[in-house]
Amino acid sequence: MSTLRTAISPPNNGVQQVAVGGRLDTHTYAELDQALAPVLADPAITSLVLDLAGLDYISSAGIRSVFKARKALAARNGKVLVVNPQPQIQKVFDMVKAVPLGEIFTSVAEADAYLDAMQRKMVEGDADS
Repeated sequence: MSTLRTAISPPNNGVQQVAVGGRLDTHTYAELDQALAPVLADPAITSLVLDLAGLDYISSAGIRSVFKARKALAARNGKVLVVNPQPQIQKVFDMVKAVPLGEIFTSVAEADAYLDAMQRKMVEGDADS
């Protein structure tokens, strides 16, 4: 039996972190979609960090869920960042080019540093105009 675990952290400055564990496949992708729906509907959320450290397996249905989240956030210039993918999950992302390499990080700290730098660049860029 496929099981999926999700843990949604409180949002922090427009960044929502969601830990995903277990198996993300045809039996469980709807659970992830349902868990992400309020996050994706919240206009205050500009970045979604998917922590996949506990994810053991992903199918094309799971990839579709990640794509759907990316599309929803891209509509408002947001991003979905993937952190801590296990090697087999990274391989799937590489094969389907589901997540641009610049948006996959080895740790939450690395993703946070990227988000901080990106936001700092935007703020400093606005100050120049």
